[in-house]
Amino acid sequence: MTFQNYSTEQLQKMDAKHHLHPFTDHKELRDAGSRIVTHAKGAFIYDSEGNEILDAMAGLWCVNIGYGFDELADVAAEQMRELPYYNSFFKCTTPTPVLLAEKIASLAPDNMNQVFFGSSGSEANDTALRLVRHFWVLEGKPEKNIIISRDNAYHGSTVAATSLGGMSAMHEQLNGAVPNIKHVMCPYYYGLAQEGESEEAFGLRAAKAVEDAILEAGPENVAAFIGEPIQGAGGVKIPPASYWPEIQRICEKYDVLLMLDEVITGYGRTGDWFAAQSMNIKADTITTAKGLTSGYMPLSALIVGDRVAKTLVEKGGEFYHGYTYSAHPVACAVGLRNLEIIEREGMIEQVRDETGDYLLKSLQDKIGDHPLVGEIRGKGFLIAIEIVKDKKSKSRHEPSGSGASAVRDNAIANNIMMRAVGDTMIMSPPLIWTREHIDMAVERVKAALDGAMKTL
Repeated sequence: MTFQNYSTEQLQKMDAKHHLHPFTDHKELRDAGSRIVTHAKGAFIYDSEGNEILDAMAGLWCVNIGYGFDELADVAAEQMRELPYYNSFFKCTTPTPVLLAEKIASLAPDNMNQVFFGSSGSEANDTALRLVRHFWVLEGKPEKNIIISRDNAYHGSTVAATSLGGMSAMHEQLNGAVPNIKHVMCPYYYGLAQEGESEEAFGLRAAKAVEDAILEAGPENVAAFIGEPIQGAGGVKIPPASYWPEIQRICEKYDVLLMLDEVITGYGRTGDWFAAQSMNIKADTITTAKGLTSGYMPLSALIVGDRVAKTLVEKGGEFYHGYTYSAHPVACAVGLRNLEIIEREGMIEQVRDETGDYLLKSLQDKIGDHPLVGEIRGKGFLIAIEIVKDKKSKSRHEPSGSGASAVRDNAIANNIMMRAVGDTMIMSPPLIWTREHIDMAVERVKAALDGAMKTL
């Protein structure tokens, strides 16, 4: 590759001169210089300085099968030679999205049988918002257009997806969100429970916040509730077991659609194909991306439930929505083979039956007593480590987020790539991690915590 003709410093200078990064303080980045990741294999990434780094984030929650599956490169090349692109407008399609849609429908919950393709999770949530509001217009209830979402939710970075999300800093920069989206408390037991409140009681209280918002707006005005089964970018917040059944009851009671965002949790991360199956949630729409292609190509899939699809088809006429790259034949070819690999290699069963519980228990056993650790929680291959100043009071380091940032910097220095979200360290490993990878990760996380202790 041509990049091999350039030094790290040269690449960093060109990066600073021309490349605007996502979610970045650009002055800070340019002062420090980017890490140049040059190649990857299996569970490891490698940078231009020769460091081998255990990837505990699967890229950005997405490289579910790990790095270096030549099959995906081969199927992409084959599809490019045969048909690199054609659109799915004008009553046309190509074979690979047809086959992939059928495959996704076969894996999804029983009531989910239609698929709309885009290129990112943000696009998928944008589409879901459009579709849900359009559904109620077709049903003769255009006034039902309010969406209930949650604080600290992340649903993407388009204007619509940012509006659906509940991150205040993003809303401030947006300076004008999509209207009629209301936010309520998130089901974050460790941070929001009242003294003496059980997990069950807290889960019911967090669900009641959704019901209260519906009643305040008037059920006749509320189109849908949107939520991640487990809040990912918000800090891997896993609701108590009482939460989702109560949300389901509330949505059914008030005839409010349930929009599930599985961009992170989909395609094996929770030990099932979808968290909807792991957590017994019946949704009307499910947004997916990331693990659909394991990040090898940009692709998203909005999976649409039978109720919404039936109205769209029978009453809808033309749905004025779509993207140039909807159902891109190369991306869909990669997605189809990626799902076949996950299935063939038994990756989901491995997470569910062997490595998921082992990862959580190993972390709890080895670092649960560490002075910086307030709580370790997880489901499947999603892990959160709460970083605290004092375990008993749950107080955090000042300024906010500095504790987790110190751990993150020490983690990378110890050759494990993790992410800091506020005061929480999070892990989202490739599904291929073995017990040996987990043992290595735990030792490196412990070293990162010990290193951070010296600077905090």
